[in-house]
Amino acid sequence: MYWLYSFDETVKKIKSQAANALTILNLGLGALAIFYTFHHQIGLAILLITLAAVFDRLDGIVARKLDIVSDFGKQLDSLCDLISFGMAPAILVYMTALYEFGISGVFFGVLFIACGAIRLAKFNLMEENGYFIGLPITAAGSILTVSALLEGIIADVWFMILLFILAFLMIGPFRLKKM
Repeated sequence: MYWLYSFDETVKKIKSQAANALTILNLGLGALAIFYTFHHQIGLAILLITLAAVFDRLDGIVARKLDIVSDFGKQLDSLCDLISFGMAPAILVYMTALYEFGISGVFFGVLFIACGAIRLAKFNLMEENGYFIGLPITAAGSILTVSALLEGIIADVWFMILLFILAFLMIGPFRLKKM
């Protein structure tokens, strides 16, 4: 009967880490998107960030379904989201549209990342109340990522404006109902 007890404990341990494994997958996809962006494989980078968004959504669903929501998971999710939806989209847009603007392009990319970090830190300190305060970084990063498809269609200066708008929407005081 020891093997049965050991098996049950193993299943419990695996179950307890299921959401965190999806969160780490989100991180890995975001990091890969950054690497592929540096290699000018923009379509693949966009796909990887999009997949990261899918796994970001799934980690929360799994955590709630399996009743394994934890403070550790919340912190890990935020750190991974900063990479996948802050760094990766900002680097993507910088490499595709903003590099020609030099320090100005860098400034707006860093502003987007910084506001995303502030938004995530504020979110982690808030109690769950059914609302987000400000635009979630996942939404902002996804909008920015999809906008990269417009490079060459719209003037590159519009990407700086979009970065600015999304950055301040993330730290804005308005409420959005959670889905």
